[in-house]
Amino acid sequence: MPELERLFGASPATIRRDLSFLEEAGKVLRTHGGILAPGHGGGEVAYGRKRRQALSAKAAIAERGAALVRDGDTVFVDSGTTAFGVGRRLLGRPGVTVFTNSVPLLAAARAPGCRLVSVGGEVRTVSLALVGAGALEWLGRVRFDLCFLGASGIDPAAGPTTTELGEAGVKSAALRVARRVVLLADASKWGRPAAIRFAGWAEIGDLVTDHRPAPAELRLLARHGVALHPARR
Repeated sequence: MPELERLFGASPATIRRDLSFLEEAGKVLRTHGGILAPGHGGGEVAYGRKRRQALSAKAAIAERGAALVRDGDTVFVDSGTTAFGVGRRLLGRPGVTVFTNSVPLLAAARAPGCRLVSVGGEVRTVSLALVGAGALEWLGRVRFDLCFLGASGIDPAAGPTTTELGEAGVKSAALRVARRVVLLADASKWGRPAAIRFAGWAEIGDLVTDHRPAPAELRLLARHGVALHPARR
């Protein structure tokens, strides 16, 4: 980053440390030889890069989300990186059944642990999500106590959004067969909606986030019956 070194008069080590901090906070996307603002990468961000963003917020959200699961529950965990954190915490709970379309979560399975079931489908290489007819057929046959969904962005007025139709279809299908729907979203997603809305606030039962909603947003969530679970980093 020679330009940043010259602009700020800082050493390469300082620039790298500061950019790592900003990426972890979800403020920038690091690319080969440069940085971008989130949501301006010219395409969908790959799963590996998403996992490196907002790490402390995602960990806090995952911890709070996993605490909502009781022994004996059947749970759906979607393919997002924040949802992966919830799923990883459930892997060691033998009394829980987890259905997922997350390839990384399936790869992280260990024994003894929870009962882990793949919903099947075609792998999207950019997000490592299982999508398509196979996944949708599976989801038409099951019921969940809880459904954990991530989002690419949040429209404060309209609800959660994502970037791709296949993944939107899986999320929508999963929430329709769930007794309780839990949305997981770090603060960097708020007010930055993606192209495809997969649910309205009326379809969300719980919101786990480190975002501090404004009074008007709190009233909107309450009007739709959304329970807010603050995740403290």
